Amino acid sequence: MTAAESGSGSSGGDFSELVREVRAAGLLEKATGYYVRDAAVNGVWLAALGGVLVVAGGSWWVLAGAPAAALWSARVAFVGHDASHRQIVRSRAGNRLIGLVHMSLSAGVAFTGWRDRHVRHHARPNDPRRDPNVVESALAWTLAAAERWLPGRVVAVAQGVLFLPLLALDAAVVSLSSALGLRRRPRWERLLEGVLLFTHFTGYAACLLAALGPVRAAAFAVLHQTLFALHLGCSFAPNHKGMAIADAETEWDFFRAQVLTSRNVRPSPLTDWLLGGLNYQIEHHLFPAMPRPHLRHARALVVRHCRRVGVPYTETGALESYRAVRRYMAAAPGRRTASRVRRPVR
Repeated sequence: MTAAESGSGSSGGDFSELVREVRAAGLLEKATGYYVRDAAVNGVWLAALGGVLVVAGGSWWVLAGAPAAALWSARVAFVGHDASHRQIVRSRAGNRLIGLVHMSLSAGVAFTGWRDRHVRHHARPNDPRRDPNVVESALAWTLAAAERWLPGRVVAVAQGVLFLPLLALDAAVVSLSSALGLRRRPRWERLLEGVLLFTHFTGYAACLLAALGPVRAAAFAVLHQTLFALHLGCSFAPNHKGMAIADAETEWDFFRAQVLTSRNVRPSPLTDWLLGGLNYQIEHHLFPAMPRPHLRHARALVVRHCRRVGVPYTETGALESYRAVRRYMAAAPGRRTASRVRRPVR
């Protein structure tokens, strides 16, 4: 477990006081009941999607169910994310089992490979040398990344014009990178996840073909997977893109490294649901093991602590966050830090 995972490696007095407040509020306790209810809702949702395929499978109207299928896939992927941080139950094996079922079997994303990648991201967020979300991305964050493909200005223009498709492509790159990451795991783990992924994709294809026929099945799969990737891209893009970037000269402690590289999206019931609660990205990076439903309660404590120690806390509205990210990605990617859109947080 990394320092980021355990909450250790803090900035001494700056962070330890906040940790005490968060623990005293009970926000690091597991929220198993929340995840049981979530699993029940997702189970009913999946059954309803199956009913749509059976009832409307002979009509092109069945494609109207693809957005609901994409939302369902994102919901189970969010649970897999939480399992990777051991937020759900106390045992390592229990969280791993939940992650395998939700991510590898249900969402078709290699859980173990993705978890390894994600832990590296948490340890070094926005580090152009070590953060896989920067190094292994369909988007060019830095001049060096842009020059691997085309002159930096060409990449910047393309990113501005093709922002949304590139977000979906970036989610696909993450899935591919996660699958390739399994090569570094023991043989038995590669075999287990290979079986789960094979079961997912063959079962998915068989159900669509049986209910829809080959042409409509192909159309449904393309629409479903594209919307799923776009939803994940839109869920994660506001979190770090366009925020401060670390380099060899950066000397941040754990607290500042997590806060300065992260952006929150202002909460509302709809935003919290669509982004899976990960719009509280600052809180999530400071306390990765904190259950997702507790993040909103930690927000006020973190805002107060940031004011107390003089560290900027960046939070914007949803549309404003996407505009800020798009402006950054469309600008010359050679700059080391991004201009940040800030609003006073009350």
